[in-house]
Amino acid sequence: MIDLGAIRKQYTQGRLDEHTAASDPMTQFHAWFEQYRSTSPLEPTIMTLASVDESGQPWQRVVLLKAYDGEGFIFYTNYESHKGYQLAANPHASLHFFWINLERQVQVQGVVEKLSRAEAEAYFHSRPRESQLGAWASAQSRPLADRAELEARFAEVSARYDGQDVPLPEYWGGYRLRPARMEFWQGGEHRLHDRLEYRRQGQGEWLKQRLNP
Repeated sequence: MIDLGAIRKQYTQGRLDEHTAASDPMTQFHAWFEQYRSTSPLEPTIMTLASVDESGQPWQRVVLLKAYDGEGFIFYTNYESHKGYQLAANPHASLHFFWINLERQVQVQGVVEKLSRAEAEAYFHSRPRESQLGAWASAQSRPLADRAELEARFAEVSARYDGQDVPLPEYWGGYRLRPARMEFWQGGEHRLHDRLEYRRQGQGEWLKQRLNP
């Protein structure tokens, strides 16, 4: 056994007060995200997406947040991937942001919905051309014989669309996760962390309360 119990860190970066936090969690998220982004992290849009398969087994993977607004969080993927099939069968999902340099976490629970084809088109064509071609070359989550097979498919689609726009695949698009619950966590000394929970009560209404750490 590799014993890691002696690795300890005190969290002293700040506090989170339920009296001064925003009444709307997306407003609070925006404030925290902008503070995090100002620290120049390597990849500020990283988040963990959790979904559940047909047997009830949770899955997690890191994806990239591509936009957010008052309605929720937007990301893009292959609809025929593991997560695509899982979200089609059970649209309840969770997001997690971990910003260690600020000693903060944000978790989000809610329901996903597909974005419109027009929204997917607009984002797809903003991507680098090589990423567009990669969406055609990769049958995401399916077995692959070896790296050479993937590279051969990439070469084939590169030749197929040489000199023309790369179309959006039918199986590729975006989701918006509409939050029903959000929790903000600020590390505190002696493990007395600050946890603030928002639960949706109605259209545009949120109950905000402090939780024990």
